[in-house]
Amino acid sequence: MRYQHWHYRTTGHPAQPVLLFLHGFMGSGEDWQAVAEQFSREYYCILPDLPGHGQSDFPLSEAYFSLPAVAEQLIQLLDHLQIERCTVVGYSMGGRLALYLLRHHPERFQAGVLESASPGLKTAAEREARRQRDEALARKILCSDFPTFLKRWYAQPLFASLRRHPDFPALLQHRLVNRPEGLAASLRWMGTGAQPSLWESLKNNKLPLLLLSGEFDIKFRDIAREMAVSNPFIRAETIAQCGHNIHFEKPQAFVAAVRKFLTKLPG
Repeated sequence: MRYQHWHYRTTGHPAQPVLLFLHGFMGSGEDWQAVAEQFSREYYCILPDLPGHGQSDFPLSEAYFSLPAVAEQLIQLLDHLQIERCTVVGYSMGGRLALYLLRHHPERFQAGVLESASPGLKTAAEREARRQRDEALARKILCSDFPTFLKRWYAQPLFASLRRHPDFPALLQHRLVNRPEGLAASLRWMGTGAQPSLWESLKNNKLPLLLLSGEFDIKFRDIAREMAVSNPFIRAETIAQCGHNIHFEKPQAFVAAVRKFLTKLPG
């Protein structure tokens, strides 16, 4: 389906409670399809392709790609679909976006699930250093052979357990549908270096928030624990025998954890 620059998928019935799924860097809404189908009897699931990814066709400009801009455009998409409130589920980059939505548009959300995500970097110096790394990576995407870049990207230790998954070659092939220009724009304007820190605002959060991290993903497991300590509405949970991409590596465990969280939400 299309709305303005958005391409999105849906599953379930529009009369049901709504789950908004936000994918990670180099992914698309299709990444969530198998998970969303398991919720489709009880929920209406919306799976957008974020700017620079999949089949969405946003102009390559900061006015469309910055975190605040993407958040505002997602609110417009919810308005178009006549959705007043929903629960947002975000992975990695999509998790950072989900947290931004929860903090800046809390009236539009019932709760949130963040998978392997963070509130950003705490200091201006850290953000500037990361922004420079993101810029260098964006240039590398544009100048390199894209399939070669993909292999190097997933060679990072962060994805060690993902590479061992039997369906990893299919995931890698699916990533090739992205355009390097869109990915570079996403890194420049929506990367961790460009994101305003949300750490300080966590103490004011009053929405139920589940943080999921993989057993092997020590960095994000520690971030989730620190976030949970900061606010009584936030709960961290570790999923065994997986790394950064939980919903791909251990989909049944992911669905079970999210479903348990959703059934405990008020009203």
